[in-house]
Amino acid sequence: MFSLILWGASRPYKPEITVQSIIFHDFYVSAGSDATGVPTKMISLNATLKMSFYNPATFFGVHVTSTPMDLMYYQLVVASGQVKRFYQSRKTHRTISVVLQGKKVPLYGGGASLTSSDAVGGVPLDLTFDIKAKAYVLGKLVKTKFSKRVYCKIDMDSAKLMKSRSLKNACEYD
Repeated sequence: MFSLILWGASRPYKPEITVQSIIFHDFYVSAGSDATGVPTKMISLNATLKMSFYNPATFFGVHVTSTPMDLMYYQLVVASGQVKRFYQSRKTHRTISVVLQGKKVPLYGGGASLTSSDAVGGVPLDLTFDIKAKAYVLGKLVKTKFSKRVYCKIDMDSAKLMKSRSLKNACEYD
């Protein structure tokens, strides 16, 4: 009987995550030099990402963490942010806001294509991160772990700064 109760309580109810929107506050491309003195174009970016988190479990809450959220221009990280650790109670929703910032990130030759693609209609950016949740069912005796990788393709248009953009159809969840 105890095993049956333990099995029922620890059934894997995977948390549901949905990236909702992003707002770009600032986007600057300027000339400068890196820490070693090499002249290059620099990028500064500030954005806010909103996502929702739902814990459908009926018997336990989850402890949630994430890897750094990287906003990349091709393979160069131009902005980064982090979800603060939190505890999500059972059967509850939460909206999470994360600030993505990059200040004077050197582009090393990628600046010419960056400014021309912004003039044409958008800078192609990729957002990647992992969300990890851990549930302690019977103290530390029984724990279940969940992990979800999120990948979003975003076109940043500097003409649409300070406007919220929906990312509901732009993200893949693994």
